[in-house]
Amino acid sequence: MPDGMSSAPAPPVGRGVSALPLATLRNCFDLLVAGPSPLGLDGALVAGLPARLVALDELRDLLLAGSCPQTVRDAAWAVVLRRSRHYGGAWTVGVAGMALPALRAVAARLGGYSALDTADVQAEVLTGFLEAAATVRLDLPRITVRLRWATYRAGLAATVQQREAPRPSTDLFETLAQAEAPWFGPVPTGPDQVLTGAVAAGLLTDTEADLIAATRLDDLSISTWAGHHGMAPQRASRLRQRAEQRLADHLTDPADTSRTPRSHPSQPRPQTDADRFLPAGSRSLAEVSA
Repeated sequence: MPDGMSSAPAPPVGRGVSALPLATLRNCFDLLVAGPSPLGLDGALVAGLPARLVALDELRDLLLAGSCPQTVRDAAWAVVLRRSRHYGGAWTVGVAGMALPALRAVAARLGGYSALDTADVQAEVLTGFLEAAATVRLDLPRITVRLRWATYRAGLAATVQQREAPRPSTDLFETLAQAEAPWFGPVPTGPDQVLTGAVAAGLLTDTEADLIAATRLDDLSISTWAGHHGMAPQRASRLRQRAEQRLADHLTDPADTSRTPRSHPSQPRPQTDADRFLPAGSRSLAEVSA
């Protein structure tokens, strides 16, 4: 494909696929462009498009066609991106839906060498795209190419961060338990007890301990945990990284008791458009699409 938003095969339908961020986005985008009044663009606004209402899925296909001039692609994308920035909601879903082929391709490429859960990779990619869609310059050519690269860089940064972050294992917890016996009281018998003791000692908040236990010990994905707690996956990932770093630092220097959490994130921040695309935010997406 000649354009930065080139297509990639859709993921196979199977167990758990419906919970993935890009599958949720696809379902909501399909609702937006279905029926007698689909979300679309007046083609008369862009020279080279049919002079009628063009549903966004049809618009996407027209812009992906090899015969479509680059000037038409840029002009059409500039219009829909301006509407997304101005109106948000359904138009933000629509813009992301138009980019789905590229988002799938980027997520698949990053997922090939990332230890992150598939849902987490897709969430990072989608969040990166939405941030780029809100800031990319519309007066320069090849908008979609620049969007795709910004999306890829965001996903790659999350992958690198995950690789560099400390990853406590059962051995780490057991070592910490032995080292901290006087501090925690009786020697904890397992990772859960170590985390409980860390909370009691003020090293971790309840939220941080639950996050580590759920995503490291119970193998729950960051996206799923974040959705259950009204938090964006990127924020949850940073929260876990800081908490695990404190655990690792304390293991290295147990005498330093100054490492305490800065705050208890008891109140989740308000949802953004990016949050609405994440697995636990599927209901919000459906509401937007209704």
